[in-house]
Amino acid sequence: MNTVFKVPEPQNEPVLSYAPGSSERKELKSKIESMRKEIVEIPIIIGGKEIRTGKTSDIVIPHENKKVIGRYHRASAKEVEMAVEESQKARKVWAKMPFEQRAAVFLKAAELLAGPWRQTLNAATMLGQSKNPFQAEIDSACELIDFYRFNTYFANEIYANQPYSPRGTWNYMDYRPLEGFVFAVTPFNFTSIAGNLPTSPAIMGNTVIWKPASSAVYSAYYLMKLWQAAGLPDGVINMVPGSGGDVGNPVINNHNFMGLHFTGSTAVFKGMWSSIVKNMDNYRGYPRIVGETGGKDFIFAHPSADKKALITAIVRGAFEYQGQKCSAASRAYIPESLWKEIKDDLISQIKSLKMGPVEDFTNFINAVIDKSAFQNIKNYIDYANSSQDANILVGGKCDDSQGYFIEPTLIEALKPDFKTMCEEIFGPVITVYIYKDSKFEETLELCDKTSPYALTGAVFAQDRLAISKVMDALENAAGNFYINDKPTGAVVNQQPFGGARGSGTNDKAGSYLNLVRWTSSRAIKENFVPPCDYKYPFMAEK
Repeated sequence: MNTVFKVPEPQNEPVLSYAPGSSERKELKSKIESMRKEIVEIPIIIGGKEIRTGKTSDIVIPHENKKVIGRYHRASAKEVEMAVEESQKARKVWAKMPFEQRAAVFLKAAELLAGPWRQTLNAATMLGQSKNPFQAEIDSACELIDFYRFNTYFANEIYANQPYSPRGTWNYMDYRPLEGFVFAVTPFNFTSIAGNLPTSPAIMGNTVIWKPASSAVYSAYYLMKLWQAAGLPDGVINMVPGSGGDVGNPVINNHNFMGLHFTGSTAVFKGMWSSIVKNMDNYRGYPRIVGETGGKDFIFAHPSADKKALITAIVRGAFEYQGQKCSAASRAYIPESLWKEIKDDLISQIKSLKMGPVEDFTNFINAVIDKSAFQNIKNYIDYANSSQDANILVGGKCDDSQGYFIEPTLIEALKPDFKTMCEEIFGPVITVYIYKDSKFEETLELCDKTSPYALTGAVFAQDRLAISKVMDALENAAGNFYINDKPTGAVVNQQPFGGARGSGTNDKAGSYLNLVRWTSSRAIKENFVPPCDYKYPFMAEK
């Protein structure tokens, strides 16, 4: 076929409201009710085949931690070897498949997710990861739909990007998949990340071994079924849940490993990078390493800030999805004059946040993901509660008797380097440091140097000169920077997402910059009338 294909220009998927009386609200509630009644057995899926090892782990609802909704089979080195073998078989077909055929799979996945699969993924995310309907909708529906529509579009643009050809020659670029498989390691907190990290390399012709987070295998299983429904060939993406050691080590030790697409903790990413370096002589080339590894995200307020907007940004930025976002507002710098005016209102609004199970749509706060996260967050709160260098202004209560519930917590740090101002907590906790108005520029320097991360940050000010100063002083402190807006909620193709320093490689998911990492280009030159004599004109005279 001689058609030059062009992927349809995408638009961001509209967010449904789930307002009382809406059809989507009724459909979602019905889907939640039906899925709660089942206990789903989730196999390993390799080469399209379902594999059951008999080594299983229960999946419980975080906000109802005695309620089992699934059991998944854990993989070992044996299953990893099978996945590698199947990925290499599939690569021979998938890498040579015309791009429009690969793109069609994910464009179809987007339409299935926008329609008949929408509430399945939303309900799975709500039950398995304790997200309220709005947080699920913007994640497992809208953002993931956007990834599939925009990533295919970005891939089309990359392939269309061709070099200049002077007269007599034809130059072009051949964009090949990597010469091996990509290992995708995905986190629990965003179904959209779990659905993007394996598929963005696949769109570029790569085959993938995918290890979803153990605490999010439930929604991961339905993602795998979605891709199969969209026509993804067997072996292109192989779902291999299990522990990091049982799965990750044999993957990285394999000769065919050629790429890592990772979202998770800084410590794990550094450990994997170190293992890759040690194995370098075992690979046929230099693996591509792409990672996003968390943050200690800030809100910096100037005395000229709009008070109501600042309060809203703190509440939403810190406490939506229980603060379990890499981008969540976790520290705030507020001038003394402004703090006196907003403190009581901020505390009042935090106290008003309703907490409970996701099935009750009036709840703003739900449970944190599991026992380990609960205990880790509680330890930070207990530390602040016992310290003379901090005050807990609101919240701080923790209860895991029925679900992993932690109250939204506001801490005031009396020192700018207090522990909860520096370390990533990944929970519904924000710490404020009150600075003297006269020390605006010194506090900017503190903000830049306090944390090893550089993912997201925000400035609140009406004074344009102040905004300019903050942007300049914090130039390298955030890969995603917001002016008079909360530091969360990046949208595909609007705010490409990623940070540097301890926050990752800044390869910007939601843009062509991420897609281009999963291709290896070959420059080709054809000379239509090649020279037939080695001599150059300058050689005619001595």
